[in-house]
Amino acid sequence: MAFDSFSAFIAMEGHGPYVWACYAVFVVLVAGTMFWSAKRHQNVCQMCKRSFEQPGSSSQEKPKAPATFTRVEVSQD
Repeated sequence: MAFDSFSAFIAMEGHGPYVWACYAVFVVLVAGTMFWSAKRHQNVCQMCKRSFEQPGSSSQEKPKAPATFTRVEVSQD
């Protein structure tokens, strides 16, 4: 589609406001999604760091015993 001038391109034979509004909404939504995603990523990284940096954990503490499993005999009478 060829236009005679830049103003004709912007007007798009009367369809310009609809087309440019759609582009604007698309750009705003994509930018918002990118911003929200970046903030969520930062929050998740901070939560992970906090969970690994528990207060009171030092190298002098005695390590916890590993979990033990005992077999239980179940009778089906």
